Amino acid sequence: MTPTIVKTILLIAASALSISAAAKNTHKKHAAKPAPAYHYAQRTEAMEFADDVAERRGLDREWVRQAVGQARLLREVPRLVLPPPKTQPKNRAAYRARFVEPVRIGAGLRFWQDNAEALARAEREYGVPAEIIVGIIGVETLYGQHMGGYRVIDALATLSFDFPDAHPRAAERRAFFRGELEQFLTLMDRTGMDPHDPRGSYAGAMGMGQFMPSSWTRWAVDFDGDGRIDLWRSPQDAIGSVANYFVGHGWIAGMPTHYAVAFDAERLQLDTLLAPDILPTFSAARMAALGAQVQGEGARHQGPLALVELQNGTEPPSYVAGTENFYAVTRYNWSSYYAMAVIELGRAVAAARQAP
Repeated sequence: MTPTIVKTILLIAASALSISAAAKNTHKKHAAKPAPAYHYAQRTEAMEFADDVAERRGLDREWVRQAVGQARLLREVPRLVLPPPKTQPKNRAAYRARFVEPVRIGAGLRFWQDNAEALARAEREYGVPAEIIVGIIGVETLYGQHMGGYRVIDALATLSFDFPDAHPRAAERRAFFRGELEQFLTLMDRTGMDPHDPRGSYAGAMGMGQFMPSSWTRWAVDFDGDGRIDLWRSPQDAIGSVANYFVGHGWIAGMPTHYAVAFDAERLQLDTLLAPDILPTFSAARMAALGAQVQGEGARHQGPLALVELQNGTEPPSYVAGTENFYAVTRYNWSSYYAMAVIELGRAVAAARQAP
């Protein structure tokens, strides 16, 4: 290769490197910069809230102001709490498949084996079946594997002061989250925890059972007897607390959650039966008179029942007769699909325990 050719190649290479470097610099100049962190110390409304909470709760004013003031706006969270667009009909099978599946059943089996004594004690003391507790913790956090990575105070502050107006119940939900932020601050003061440490869901739920601060305050228990409540690291505390939550929301020991139901087409008054939604309202005899015959032991059920409709996409819906215990499961999440997923996951894990 002649010196002239070599010189030409080197010049071309240098030019290419120069162009590449210039392109990188141009990209850096025009790359989108992340929005600067917004702290609630900048919001008069948030600081007035802090002062009010401190006065009413008897908390140190500067501590509360600092706690709320250092909370950060989570810009993605307001979008996450908006109802999803109704593009497709609900589908029970699709919802069920998210939770009643091999990975979750296997994790539930290990959780039950590792905590069999605590689950048996919770069932004995609270009357809540172990499979219901296992179902809840499995659906909520995959047995502690997915407890959320948001700072709880950031999530609660965001939903207290920047809840989206587009939500159909914006005022009600905003008030709810302000109450939860107040409960969280009080809980942190009482336990001596740094309010900026706890992590949870984008809605501020914490621990294996995803307790909101008000639920933690009212229903969480020290089930392992170590003198403190830890729903993140103590499966025993989580188990006892979930059981106590159910008792506090009307769980009746020994009662099934639901029964099969069959329709008498000639007498069926479906609109009347579905009007109360999932709130138990009708006796088994009244349901039969309205054309919905509760099957098996359910025909002799003592207490109110609800006709629960479960849509199956483009297929006809299915129905069950929900008891007061079915309704208690929906106190965890206002959804009949959620309740069925909890019940069926618990049953699947229980069946796995009995398998050879």
